Amino acid sequence: MDITEFRGAYRFLSNFYPASVRLDGVTYSTVEHAFQAAKTTEPRLRRAVRDVATPGIAKKLGRSLTLRKDWESVKLGVMLELLRQKFGPSPLRDLLLETGTTRLIEGNTWNDRFWGKVDGEGENHLGRLLMQVRDELGQKPPVKT
Repeated sequence: MDITEFRGAYRFLSNFYPASVRLDGVTYSTVEHAFQAAKTTEPRLRRAVRDVATPGIAKKLGRSLTLRKDWESVKLGVMLELLRQKFGPSPLRDLLLETGTTRLIEGNTWNDRFWGKVDGEGENHLGRLLMQVRDELGQKPPVKT
């Protein structure tokens, strides 16, 4: 059976889930904070995104940023790197691996058909990247911390 939403027992799959990641040497409290900050190269704006209280506010702020010129060509790579960090040597790694070969689908009601699916329609890039990270982690022994 597919995992079709990143809530409840699967909330840890959400980019809103608390997990420190780094972007260009700066620590962010969630993948969402870092991803939204990555949309710009302006240090002041990145700090503003980093410092907001919640990932929801970071997402909203990210919508108002002037995107860096190469954003469309780099955004999937940025997300992949952040997910690799989030699910690196941590308890989250084990939780991701415990999903086995289950298909991960970021089902949503906010009409995001790029990162997820709405009513079964969409590209599901977040789910696909999570499955890629899971596959990568499954091929390597855990790193002792």
